[in-house]
Amino acid sequence: MSNKENTSRQQRPSITGGAGGGSLIRIAVQSKGRLYEDTIALLSEAGIKIPSSKRTLLVQSPNFPIEVLYLRDDDIPQSVATGVADLGIVGENEMVERGENVETVRRLGFSRCRLSLAIPKSIPYSGVEWFEGKKIATSYPNILRKYLNDKGVKAEIHVITGSVEISPGIGLSDAIFDIVSSGSTLVSNNLSEVETVMQSEALLIATPNLDEEKRTILQDLLFRIEAVKAAEDKKYVLMNVPSERLEEIIAVLPGAKSPTVMPLATPGWNSVHTVIDEGRFWQVISQLKALGAQGILVIPIEKMIL
Repeated sequence: MSNKENTSRQQRPSITGGAGGGSLIRIAVQSKGRLYEDTIALLSEAGIKIPSSKRTLLVQSPNFPIEVLYLRDDDIPQSVATGVADLGIVGENEMVERGENVETVRRLGFSRCRLSLAIPKSIPYSGVEWFEGKKIATSYPNILRKYLNDKGVKAEIHVITGSVEISPGIGLSDAIFDIVSSGSTLVSNNLSEVETVMQSEALLIATPNLDEEKRTILQDLLFRIEAVKAAEDKKYVLMNVPSERLEEIIAVLPGAKSPTVMPLATPGWNSVHTVIDEGRFWQVISQLKALGAQGILVIPIEKMIL
């Protein structure tokens, strides 16, 4: 083990004991980074207050029966599998790499990234067979090994932590296998992404065999999360519609089981209320205006109970 790896492991917090009393459920959360920010934002939108503390390992919500355990992302799968934490929010890449026995409760749709192979831009790429006999630097040896085995490629896997992307530039490896989000880190290190091995996003995971009381708390948490996720990228739209065009306008509205229609005080006009996806918003609004809709009011949705 290198001095860097040894120091990194010594700095990890030591967690022992179970997940506390039956009246609380413990969730392991990444202690910093984008996944931490996205997770805390989700809990906040779900109405769960989490005290802000950079130095406290374990904090309890004052308004929901949950306590948050801050860990390194690669420690979360094991902590959940062993029951140190009841739940965890972790990147799919870390869960697959660790291979722990946990239950995937829900895909959360944020902190999306991918695990990809990259090589120096200056080198022509002929296909996955290019990696035969090459040295590949990565922090995800298990995922990479399975991929190479599936492709029938034999390569030397060099496991490192930290800045994997600098490895080819300093002669440590021929290629890298690492997380890619925007791709800007690869560009700045003169690397080209050549193979995408897996897509990843944040997952809510649970320890096997949660007791009934904690399952009840989990269901309450999921209810809140579903309400938040259902409202994402949705707009509540109100409009005034001439009665003779009402059926045409309702036919244009996407995904609405039955929009709310109310007659206005002015004869021959109705008020129509519906929900529209943000991605189709301007297209639909243009169609509605062409069909005679007026006074269109657009309101953001904070929560949506289905």
